[in-house]
Amino acid sequence: MSLPRVPLRHEPLAPHAPGNEPLSPAPGELPLAHRLVGPASYDAVFSVVRAAVLKVLGVERPGLGLALSDLPPQLGAYWQLTGNLIVLNEGLVEAMRAHARSPLEENAFVFVLLAHEYLHALGYLDEAAVRRVTARVARGALGADHPATRMAEGDLWQQFPFLAHAPRGSGRRFKVVRGFDLASSSSYIR
Repeated sequence: MSLPRVPLRHEPLAPHAPGNEPLSPAPGELPLAHRLVGPASYDAVFSVVRAAVLKVLGVERPGLGLALSDLPPQLGAYWQLTGNLIVLNEGLVEAMRAHARSPLEENAFVFVLLAHEYLHALGYLDEAAVRRVTARVARGALGADHPATRMAEGDLWQQFPFLAHAPRGSGRRFKVVRGFDLASSSSYIR
C-alpha cells in the first residue's frame, strides 16, 4: 500500500516584494500582530497562524488537531505525513514560558512552531523551504520587527540557548488539546 502523493510547494522567498508587506486589518479587526500581545491559548495562537498563512500565501487547511508530547529538546514539533495532528514539544513550550520576557515572546515562539508544522500539513515538505516560507509568512503578516519574524528568520536554539536544556522526553506521553481549531471545524466537530 502506498501513501497518497502530497504536492511539494516551492515558494520563492521575496520578503520585500509587493504583497509581502504587513497587511492592514479589516475595520474593527485587530491586526494579527496585536492578537499575540497578551496571554493566549494554543487555539488563539493557531488562529493567527491560519490567518497569516491565508493572507500571505492564500491557502488553508481546516480540521487539524494539536497534541502535546514529551519530545527530545532538539525537536520543536512534528506533523506526520498525511496526518491531521500537530504534535508540539510541551517541554520546550514550558521552558520558553519560564524564560520569556513577555506573553508576546512566548506566543511568538508557539506561532513559529505551529506555523512551521501547519505549512508541512499544507504540502510544504522540504525543511529548508518550510523555514523560509515560515519566515515569509511571519514577515508578511506580522511585520519585520515582530518577535515571531526574528525567531523564524533565525535559529531558535541559538537565539534561546536554554531550550537545549528543556526536559528530555521520548514522545511516549501524549495528550490531545481539546477545543483546538474549532473555528475551522465547528460545523462538523463539536
